[in-house]
Amino acid sequence: MAATPQNTESSTVAGGAKRSRSMPSRVVPPIELPASVEELAHKAAALLGWNGVVLPATTLLGRKVSIVAKLRTDVHAERIAMGVGPVSDRATVDTWTWPELAATAPAPAAEIIGVLAVARHWRTAMASAVPFARYGEAAMVLPSPAVLTEDYVANCLPRSRAYGLAIVTADPNAMIDLDLEGHNERMLLAEDPVSRWVNEMAYDQLLRACETPAAVD
Repeated sequence: MAATPQNTESSTVAGGAKRSRSMPSRVVPPIELPASVEELAHKAAALLGWNGVVLPATTLLGRKVSIVAKLRTDVHAERIAMGVGPVSDRATVDTWTWPELAATAPAPAAEIIGVLAVARHWRTAMASAVPFARYGEAAMVLPSPAVLTEDYVANCLPRSRAYGLAIVTADPNAMIDLDLEGHNERMLLAEDPVSRWVNEMAYDQLLRACETPAAVD
């Protein structure tokens, strides 16, 4: 009796594996920032009306953010007289909030206007911005293609409103626009060891920024 021919598309090959027809897949290019983090942060701060020094992006609490802050010159002068500059050691700063040491602790020398998180995707930006939104103003800066999705509308916008985050978008030409205003109708945490340490880091960055010479044309 003659053998029934097998389907060549599913016939076995050496090693027991089966051949499978590979279908071409569409490659979607990743969304990129239209400009540097520094440029977008400066433009976003101006749009939001945050009048302060836009400090270089840095990693705080495991999140990469750009702080907008001002130097409290009177407090800075007092700290110079006391010989107490910026303190980066978190264990030391933690003690400043203890009741028995609070009266003698140095005053915060930076006024933090807001915190910016510049990222390609809203989830990354939100994860960076939310810890700082508990203490004051915070905003996300996103490339405009990142906000043209159902995921953004259904998930990002409701969460951003709940956290009080502002959202700034940047088009492919790095032109920015305000997609969502932030709001202050939320409970903010009082000063604690975390906010004091963040303030010290901003103080340190402000002094470094003042020491940096201006570029010569």
